[in-house]
Amino acid sequence: MILLRHGQSEFNLHFTATKRDPGIPDPKLTELGHQQAEAAAEALAGERISRIIASPYTRALQTAAPIARRRGLPILVNPTVRERYAFTCDIGSPRTELVLAFPDLDLAHIDEVWWPAIEEPDHGIEARATLFRGEMSALPDWHETLVVSHWGFILAMTGERVMNGEWRRCDPTGPSPQAIQWRAPHATVVKP
Repeated sequence: MILLRHGQSEFNLHFTATKRDPGIPDPKLTELGHQQAEAAAEALAGERISRIIASPYTRALQTAAPIARRRGLPILVNPTVRERYAFTCDIGSPRTELVLAFPDLDLAHIDEVWWPAIEEPDHGIEARATLFRGEMSALPDWHETLVVSHWGFILAMTGERVMNGEWRRCDPTGPSPQAIQWRAPHATVVKP
């Protein structure tokens, strides 16, 4: 399957410049983020994709939209592939707000509040990735799946750090990454 990180969000833009949480819940894509989503749709045009799964965060849904539109496929929204809850951007939009913003999506199966209330530990996202690996490996056509997700979830699935709009192949039947480095050496993150 292919794991695609969402395009640049308003949060990413500010956080990259300041290394401070700018306090933007469920941020939308920036203009660059929309361009990255379109570029991903173009880059993936030759790939065999019959299923698109996306996180319920707005930035992931906006990134999945041009790919789904080009292929005439629905976006299957799955909170399991959401970001690790650690910053303000990881506060999602309630289901009722998502229904208004994305009226063509089937959101009946997600809870009104589908993100955690407290910071998710490293082992929590690793457990979600293991669960998702199991679910995907049970599907005979897992290799035709595109998952539009986030930095943390893709790191938990592959052990690799990806930039906005980048994607990686992932075999869910293979082993999970052995040692995931969640924090870059000498990284300083300032929370509000």
